[in-house]
Amino acid sequence: MASLGWIQLALIGAIIFLAFVVRGMSGFGAGLIAVPLLAFVIPLQLAVPLCSLLVFVLFIALVIRDRQQVVWAELKLLVPPTIAGALVGLWLFAILDNRMLVIMLGSFLVLYAVYMLAVSVLGLPQLRCSQRWALPVGFFGSFFDTLFGGGGGTLVVIYINARGIDRAGFRATVAALWFTEMIARIGGYAWAGFYGAEVLLLFAALLPLVWAGTVTGERLGNKVSSETFAKILAVMLFASGVSLLVK
Repeated sequence: MASLGWIQLALIGAIIFLAFVVRGMSGFGAGLIAVPLLAFVIPLQLAVPLCSLLVFVLFIALVIRDRQQVVWAELKLLVPPTIAGALVGLWLFAILDNRMLVIMLGSFLVLYAVYMLAVSVLGLPQLRCSQRWALPVGFFGSFFDTLFGGGGGTLVVIYINARGIDRAGFRATVAALWFTEMIARIGGYAWAGFYGAEVLLLFAALLPLVWAGTVTGERLGNKVSSETFAKILAVMLFASGVSLLVK
């Protein structure tokens, strides 16, 4: 971290804390918030592996803590295509037209977020889906996450929400799924040599802020009604889509 000044370190810490407050409230979104902001301070090749490692450690703790709330029937269907998507994403990282894929995913998320807000504000019927969607959702979710450092996980958020799973099951299930995905992603980043001394030192220094932000976000989120949570979720999806479109 010798190449980073105190102002840069303070900005990195503030970004990580904010990202994990949002993650604690909504159950997702840490990477999508942290990576674009960190890119103004450190190289993207440093930001993406760093955030992945921080999220992975958090998911270890959350899976242990919330394992009783995991909806195992959904998780078992999502894990195999999620691992496959991560592996294909790592393989195709260097040869795909990433910008076009980002635009397609971002546009879809923006449109779906508008629909969710219409459900909350105008009383439109809530979309529901069957478990048959688990395979494409799991595959493309981890595929996009691996390529872009985030974004694809929101497909899983949409799926879990459309399955009608309650908030506790929602948070626990997506945490368990993304824990599995992170094993494959971090393995690929490590194989490519992205985990040097600077990344590991930043990781160790930022871990307390990850936990502090998560606890703060969960306490704020537990005071929010289901209706308000649905609106927050829609806004998060919209912000995720816009961030991908302007990335």
